[in-house]
Amino acid sequence: MNAVSFLHELRFEDLPEHVVRWAETCLKDLLCVAAAGSETELSRLIRAHAASQFGAGDAGARMLFDGRRVSPAGAALAGGMTIDSVDAHDGWKPCKGHAGCGLLPSLLAFAEAEARGDGREFLTALVIGYEVACRAGVALHGTVPDYHTSGAWVAVAAAGLGARAMGLDAERTRHALGIAEYHGPRSQMMRCIDHPTMLKDGSGWGAMAGVSAAYLARYGFTGAPAITVEEAPEYWADLGSNWLIAEQYFKPSPVCRWAQAPMEAARALRARHGLTPEMIDHVEVESFHEAIRLHTRRPATTEEAQYSLPHPVAAALARGEVGPAEIGPESFADPEIARLAEGMVLSESEECNAAFPAHRYAYLRIHLKSGEVIASERFEARGDPEAPLTEAEFDGKFHAYADPVVGAERARAIKASAEALRASGEVGALASLVTAPVAGEAGSGATSGARLPEAALA
Repeated sequence: MNAVSFLHELRFEDLPEHVVRWAETCLKDLLCVAAAGSETELSRLIRAHAASQFGAGDAGARMLFDGRRVSPAGAALAGGMTIDSVDAHDGWKPCKGHAGCGLLPSLLAFAEAEARGDGREFLTALVIGYEVACRAGVALHGTVPDYHTSGAWVAVAAAGLGARAMGLDAERTRHALGIAEYHGPRSQMMRCIDHPTMLKDGSGWGAMAGVSAAYLARYGFTGAPAITVEEAPEYWADLGSNWLIAEQYFKPSPVCRWAQAPMEAARALRARHGLTPEMIDHVEVESFHEAIRLHTRRPATTEEAQYSLPHPVAAALARGEVGPAEIGPESFADPEIARLAEGMVLSESEECNAAFPAHRYAYLRIHLKSGEVIASERFEARGDPEAPLTEAEFDGKFHAYADPVVGAERARAIKASAEALRASGEVGALASLVTAPVAGEAGSGATSGARLPEAALA
């Protein structure tokens, strides 16, 4: 089945049961990360921007955890960047990136703007998005020399979801995919690794480009062909038979996946040997090249903390866990975290380099003040399909991220509504729960006249 036919012909009844369960898991995980992300300065800024620059027009959609109605492209932009602002969302190793972050807000925007309220259709479209995005990602990285952010290829999938939602014919669907591929943000990921800022993984910009592409094609704007779809057939041959959504990994902590193997090693050795930070002189980490590029030692922003290897490894040793608090300002002032991060020795391993991106390995050696050296075995982060998180871990993560923002009662309602989509056939209840503003946030729920914070105007 070619990509255009797959986009329009797949039905809920065609999905294997395990694929439906993966879609539900991806959905719930993305929503709890979105809730946590709505508290970041990045999210506040991008939602204010969308409210002031992306008017709703005739067909609007509400922004995640905000309530303001903007254009579908604006809602996708704000939602994608809100999720991306806390680096705890799912990903796929061969792409070295993240499909769901930009797909979910695009899909929600189309559901509202185009009155696509059927729950089973929503889950089906979410699966389609992952299947198209992941293949577009490996096709892009397999045919060009640079490593691009997720937004570059998520844009193509978001456009496809729009084509399905609006019932575009095959030719206009091709144009939508081509517009999205051409206008998608081919931003360089390692640039953000070396200089962490609010640019992150380009997911919001890719979602915006993809949603815009679908509407442009609807009105007759031309853009075919999408080269990664139409001229790279080897990446699409198993479409509809090999379900890539079931190969996504899930993060137990809100930092770059590349830093999570040494972080896991640090947590394990701390627990196994009863270590306290006062016992540790310094730490050595061996991993692959891209992980070692996460070199920030004294983060000043949450973006720098999320794209750091020394900081979360030091936090794991100092506190035994790395959650939302460990990527926030309070952790930056922790003297033991700062000491351990400053003194950490980072080096590349040829073994780890050869295994990347299929595996993200790391070794850890902890030098104690007593002179003893404690060395880890080879570690890989938990959360891959081969080493999945438990149901208890998923549940714990959901409530740890969502409850402090929306309250336990609303968090439980969001989770239940997501789980009921396949049976209830109704997206509206879930959409209302995840787009309603967070209590006490200034400006949320407003419909017009939004302004950027004064600090952003200074």
